[in-house]
Amino acid sequence: MNIRNLFAATAIGIAALTMNGNEPPSEKEQRQAPENGGGAKTSTSVWNRLSVGGYGEAVFTRNFYSDNYLRYTEPQKYGNSSHGRFDIPHAVIYLGYDFGKGWSFASEIEFEHGGVEAAVEIETEEAGEYETEVERGGEVNLEQFYIQKEFMPQLKLRAGLQVVPIGATNSRHEPDQFFGVYRPEGENTIMPCTWREVSISLLGHAGKWGYQAMFMPGLDSERFGNQGWIHDGSASPFEFKIANNYAFMGRIDNYSVPGLRLSISGYVGNSFRNTLYPTSSTKNDGIHGTVTIGSFDFAYNAHNIIARGYFNWGHLSDSRHISRFNIAMPKNSTSKRQEVASDAVCTGIEAGYNLFSLSPSLTAASQRFYVFGRYDYYDSMARTDGTTSLGWCHRHKVTAGVNWYPIRQIVIKGEYSYSILKSAYNNEPSVSIGIAYTGWFK
Repeated sequence: MNIRNLFAATAIGIAALTMNGNEPPSEKEQRQAPENGGGAKTSTSVWNRLSVGGYGEAVFTRNFYSDNYLRYTEPQKYGNSSHGRFDIPHAVIYLGYDFGKGWSFASEIEFEHGGVEAAVEIETEEAGEYETEVERGGEVNLEQFYIQKEFMPQLKLRAGLQVVPIGATNSRHEPDQFFGVYRPEGENTIMPCTWREVSISLLGHAGKWGYQAMFMPGLDSERFGNQGWIHDGSASPFEFKIANNYAFMGRIDNYSVPGLRLSISGYVGNSFRNTLYPTSSTKNDGIHGTVTIGSFDFAYNAHNIIARGYFNWGHLSDSRHISRFNIAMPKNSTSKRQEVASDAVCTGIEAGYNLFSLSPSLTAASQRFYVFGRYDYYDSMARTDGTTSLGWCHRHKVTAGVNWYPIRQIVIKGEYSYSILKSAYNNEPSVSIGIAYTGWFK
């Protein structure tokens, strides 16, 4: 996709989407970008213009299968193993500010798996040498950082680092937006999650409709792989994001039925040559690595029932050439040096019922207790073009558990899950317990 065609597609997509609007704003959106018709808040207090919130999760899991890296290549050796883990999957701080006259700022700072604890020390036991010590792994990310101008509820303009709302999890990734202890495994495997890009977007809401259209840099095909498909393609090892290629995303939400949201979203963009690595050889001519994703997701919340589901399909053109190109890269490159599929797919559905709705006293105390079931299917190597199909990438997963909300902002989760692989491999059962919060501090 060349730049002329991309801009044309962007213009057509925006023109079509702006005939629609967005849902009544969520609590998060109200706090970060108040729906005041473009005007300032009634109070001019700096403190009142500031919004602070966040979410976080703490988890314990016991996996009744091996974590050895050879468990799929030599499954017969690792059939009777188990391991346990404590983790802080995500801890996020929201900071937002309303400047007035429709201008606002929003940001998210995310600590994954406890953050990174590293320091440089002088080791007296090693002749005074400098030594870097890593006390804890993890990541610290700036997940969102954007400025928004609201012209009217039907039209807002954002610029900066934003979440790309493809699918269910990227658009709603807070821990009270899914029943499982961890985020839905399918979307979290084959796509970037949470997917974020420095980008420009138009969005808005009108009546029962919502939209968002986004222009952003393309993915980097060097970072694609067999287990995660394009999952790592949005990352960059450099201090900047390379943008030799561009991409377009669109999303539409509908709320016509009370308690029900229906959403479709799509993405298209080239990924090959979106790198600093030399690709000028004539054998690479005509290779684009176009990533196309189509997604449908829904959520229902009424009558003490919550149900959610999604279906995502993705296609990568020129996957055979990209696989060979990546495998041939130097060992010190940032590439996984793996084959990548031409097609990947994931789908999932979950439903839960609030048992505490049967008790008037617990309902009056605003407590909820959901018993839920969940099914996921995903395959990061669903279709290959001259590359090796890997059976262990094809998975079904069934989960059952509970979510207890002692208060609105806190949820305690427990689950038993069972991943079903093809007969040549070992299935993967696990038990997980977690506690999470989502809320605003002011």
